[in-house]
Amino acid sequence: MTGWTDIRASGWVARLPPGWRPYALLGRFDRPIGAWLLLLPGFWAFAMVAPGWGEGLRLALLFTIGAFAMRAAGCVVNDLWDRDLDRQVERTRGRPLAAGMVTPFQALVFLAALCLVGLLVLVQLPLAAIFVGLGSLVLIALYPLAKRVTDWPQAVLGLVFSWAAPTGYAAATGGLAWPALLLWAAGFFWILGYDTIYAHQDRLDDAKVGVRSTALRLGAGTGRFLILCYAAMLALLVAAGLLAGLHWLFLPALLPAAALLARQVVTLDIDDPERCLMLFRSNREVGFAIALAFLAGRL
Repeated sequence: MTGWTDIRASGWVARLPPGWRPYALLGRFDRPIGAWLLLLPGFWAFAMVAPGWGEGLRLALLFTIGAFAMRAAGCVVNDLWDRDLDRQVERTRGRPLAAGMVTPFQALVFLAALCLVGLLVLVQLPLAAIFVGLGSLVLIALYPLAKRVTDWPQAVLGLVFSWAAPTGYAAATGGLAWPALLLWAAGFFWILGYDTIYAHQDRLDDAKVGVRSTALRLGAGTGRFLILCYAAMLALLVAAGLLAGLHWLFLPALLPAAALLARQVVTLDIDDPERCLMLFRSNREVGFAIALAFLAGRL
């Protein structure tokens, strides 16, 4: 692989048996940031409403396994849709399906195994959480289509990647309530912002091959857009915490997350792919800071 890519074929992946390595790369196990970002809205829900430490930790473990499996499954679906396009984009042309290291049939078998892991996790949850979790499957399948028909595929991803918030809330409480929907909405605006940063890595190649994105739509206006997204996110988090009855201490505890988000806006350079990737990855710390803020509101 030459040129700019976020694939990490070295490290622990290089120590796997040769036949396993393409599947590790296909599932993005070399880059777990996507799994963390999928998981963290669930952690927000557990921090806010889990009935106790023991149950919160049990749910966190289940959701961690499920998030890594389902994020990998989503990557397989995405790469099956996009394998022809991926060959034309510098960052993605080394992906296993695009590079011919894995056949579509092999990818489908791998996808089935990942979905089985996700199903085994899902059936450990209350019935309400199972139904909520299953509701995300249609959006997961349709996300790769969105980049072909709309300038806002990041909005579709926002709906999917924030799904752990209502699912986690239902798992912890047995149902849904306004705080769960507010967490989902907060996650939506968070993802809409950070995935726009991520999309700037491919902006020039996407324009050539006809892939659409908020990065292309917004261009130099991305910074102002991020301010709106992150302000909406923080306002919704505050509303969710207040409706959930958290102690007021969660409000100042949100300030570190707000500072990390502000750093993304201030230091963004849309023409520097490495910086865009670094800022995108920094959202793991943002997500954990929010979970800790909600825990502070329950002390």
